[in-house]
Amino acid sequence: MPLAVELQGVSFGYGRGAPPVLSGVDLAIEPGEFVAVAGPNGGGKTTLVRLVLGLEEPSEGAALLFGEPAARFSRRETLGYLPQRPQLGGDVPSTVREVVSAGRLAAGGLLGPLRRRDRAIVEEAIAKVGLAAHADAPLARLSGGQQQRAFIAKALAGEPSLLVLDEPTTGVDVDAQEALAGLLDALHRELRATVLYVSHEFGAVEHVLRRLLLVRGGIVFDGPPGELPGRWHDPSHVHA
Repeated sequence: MPLAVELQGVSFGYGRGAPPVLSGVDLAIEPGEFVAVAGPNGGGKTTLVRLVLGLEEPSEGAALLFGEPAARFSRRETLGYLPQRPQLGGDVPSTVREVVSAGRLAAGGLLGPLRRRDRAIVEEAIAKVGLAAHADAPLARLSGGQQQRAFIAKALAGEPSLLVLDEPTTGVDVDAQEALAGLLDALHRELRATVLYVSHEFGAVEHVLRRLLLVRGGIVFDGPPGELPGRWHDPSHVHA
């Protein structure tokens, strides 16, 4: 079975002649791993994610998704992506069910109404994140933590083999962060999907992690959080 994510000697810079944001990155993530990515502001976390997802192409080296070039990955419907601070379009009072259904439409390339199986998958995704009682509620009326759960459900509706979450706890309180961490751990164990969790602060999920990447122009640490060298616990090194 091919690796879920593989970067081979990857370097990348924005614009011709610009200094590289990342240099000489080698990375291998097995299918089913739960990996956190942390690092300082400008260290290259977002760039790394964009390379993994094929949204950018390396200046040097190769980026592969499940054995295929990431930029030309043929099964993009199997990628679940929760971008940083997701927003609803305009002022449309979308309900939780409508938001999650949009994830199913995108995954299936559907143009018309959802089929019975698609509707069942949407309802299951809503239930998995604990929002069944709020399925018909306008998203704008929910708390920040509940809104993030709805967007996670939207990503789950595509039945992803790779789920990428960019700063999923931004703007939510500590209790909601801990609840989201528990949810992600349970989803990871149940779905056996590969999860890439990108954050400037990984304390909320540290107890469920087995592997942490620190990115600062490259990968400066790759291993269990408990083996993190003391100097990297300094917020100026780790936090955005």
